[in-house]
Amino acid sequence: MKQKKMKRILTLLLVFAVFLGATGCNQKKSDKVEGSLEEIMEKVYAGFEEDELPMFLENMEVTKENVEGYLGTSDIDYKEALASESMTGSIAHSVVLVRMKDEANVEDAKTKLKEHVDPRKWICVGVENVIVESRGDLIIVILDDEMGDKLLKNFQNIGK
Repeated sequence: MKQKKMKRILTLLLVFAVFLGATGCNQKKSDKVEGSLEEIMEKVYAGFEEDELPMFLENMEVTKENVEGYLGTSDIDYKEALASESMTGSIAHSVVLVRMKDEANVEDAKTKLKEHVDPRKWICVGVENVIVESRGDLIIVILDDEMGDKLLKNFQNIGK
């Protein structure tokens, strides 16, 4: 009788331990990307050779005065944003990192960006593919038909 009771207790303890282990593994790890926007932008471009990058590539702070040029709308409540573009106007390339004030507004902001960003903002050239993705409170907007997928992959793998 004592052995049966002991087996039951051990079985219950084992089930409890498995349950705790399983629920502990399912806890979602934060997808927030740490670091300054400059540091993150460097990681987005990691692995590209100098001759693969657009000529005269520069990072520019996105401000109230230039936000519509980079994002197509000023109707986004963001904390900070940084754009990376070629200083040569005939090169269709733009990467913008947008850190939101509130992570809860990310999906709404992504929708607005997809609707308003101008893939032909360079007048003479444009892109077919507009990429708008996010991790945590950070949104990336990529306008580049050749490098876009690799830039997105780099963004998705930061810190992993």
